Amino acid sequence: MAVLHYTLDFKLRAPADVSATVHGLQSIFQEQEMTENVHDSDGHGYLATFVGKNGRFAILRMHSHGLVTFDLQCLEGDDVAQVDNLLNALEKKLKALLDGNIQRIKRLPALIRGSDVDRYWPTADGRLMEYDIDEVVYEKDSAYQNIKILHSRQFGNILILNGDVNLAESDLPYTQAIMGSGKEHYAGKEVLILGGGDGGILHEAVKLKPKMITMVEIDELVIDGCRKHMRTTCGNVLDNLKGDCYEVLVQDCVPVLKKFAEQGRTFDYVINDLTAVPISTAPEEDSTWEFLRLILDLSIRVLRPGGKYFTQGNCVNLTDALSEYEKLLGRLSCKVDFSKEVVCVPSYMELWVFYTIWKK
Repeated sequence: MAVLHYTLDFKLRAPADVSATVHGLQSIFQEQEMTENVHDSDGHGYLATFVGKNGRFAILRMHSHGLVTFDLQCLEGDDVAQVDNLLNALEKKLKALLDGNIQRIKRLPALIRGSDVDRYWPTADGRLMEYDIDEVVYEKDSAYQNIKILHSRQFGNILILNGDVNLAESDLPYTQAIMGSGKEHYAGKEVLILGGGDGGILHEAVKLKPKMITMVEIDELVIDGCRKHMRTTCGNVLDNLKGDCYEVLVQDCVPVLKKFAEQGRTFDYVINDLTAVPISTAPEEDSTWEFLRLILDLSIRVLRPGGKYFTQGNCVNLTDALSEYEKLLGRLSCKVDFSKEVVCVPSYMELWVFYTIWKK
């Protein structure tokens, strides 16, 4: 059973009169049959907990620097009207008791903790987002990662890998951006897709009548889940791993890239959909940076003269990490130039950077 966690905050211009405020609130807690237990706050204001019927638990803090916080935890299925009445009564009473000293009041919707369906996922820059997720439609642990596909009423089905939101059925702007935002001519060209197990890039690229697309995805369970549950994104291209103008290799892309380089096989477009730029800005401490450098070097080796390499960067707020990536581009075995584009990806709820890279 989930727990609903409500919060009510009063930011004050000056510290409140603790004794008068606490005395003024006592009748509300008595009406709710909540038992008070005052704790020693070691000189940091007033701290009390309250236990009530139906498993309700509350914390009231009056901080010495002028902040009043109230946290209320209730079990899922508790009487919502009673909970609202308690919060409304507290807010009204505190407004009266603290009149003239209030700078800001903030009451947030309940945080739902321990639900069967996890609706809270962080952005790349560490902000917590609540999604309108109502169902787990697919979940597997592969040899490489945890795979979830969750249904959102707003974004459709969302692919989440190891806790990171990867792609939703609403996220065509992501796919368009990592393919060059409609500025490229794929007809008759040879294309290499690294990753892309959701099938979105493959689905859109096939429409553009290329000569041949080779897609290399290491995790067959991602393909299996998306084939069934991300049809808006992948269409029918994952129904068969080989089509008239494409082939999907379920392999590690590193040995495949090395083999292509040794064979002298080249491509007009290489699209890297493997991983975002790491949040860490210490390449010596994060093996993902070394992996990115390896993929970049190998991809540039199989890129034809005049060809282009497309990849995602990360959230625009991660300026240090993006700057580190751009420095990395200057340390490759072959000199390259690049451009970048910022796109709003619907399910990410943040602006995302995409790179186009080519040989000088």
